Amino acid sequence: QVQLAESGGGLVEAGGSLRLSCAASGSIRSRNTMGWYRQAPGKQRDLVAIITRTGSTNYLNSVKGRFTISADNAKNTVYLQMNSLKPEDTAVYYCNAVVWVVDGTVRSYWGQGIQVTVSS
Repeated sequence: QVQLAESGGGLVEAGGSLRLSCAASGSIRSRNTMGWYRQAPGKQRDLVAIITRTGSTNYLNSVKGRFTISADNAKNTVYLQMNSLKPEDTAVYYCNAVVWVVDGTVRSYWGQGIQVTVSS
């Protein structure tokens, strides 16, 4: 099985920074895409940023220029550097990984979610 270990959330003042980390472990043949999603109370879960195994990235428009996603392919770990945080960034952030597992199938896995709270 594949497990995702998330860390780095917390409380920060507006304008501050946080870095989220997500490490995928288990029976991973290779990594396809890893990314971060977020969900605020009463709202849908939105894609924040994704990165492919080749390094291609895409971002939610509202975080462009403030957030940076990166990955360590050898360790199957993805990072989300969040700068210039705003109160509207407050949400539960979920790591997602799409990987080829050892049985040859492609599967999607989710982390349990970590809280990011940005105060005014």
